[in-house]
Amino acid sequence: MIIPKQDEARYTRHGYKDRGDYLNSLADDRGIEPFAVNMMADILGDSEDFDGLVTELEDMEYSGLLDGFRTETEGEDEVSE
Repeated sequence: MIIPKQDEARYTRHGYKDRGDYLNSLADDRGIEPFAVNMMADILGDSEDFDGLVTELEDMEYSGLLDGFRTETEGEDEVSE
């Protein structure tokens, strides 16, 4: 999706390079794959990036719908017996 330059400024005002940087940051902060965030962002549209998208991700996390999109972090490997 191409976002007009004037709309990109809202991401830089919040400290991000662009929309992609913002969406990747949301994924990182939540420990989920960027694919999941990008998919939901595409569905909701860029007008919901700082409101509806964040709320939707929180709701999905709470209900466990994002569990399958968790990224692996150090120390999470379980030893099978």
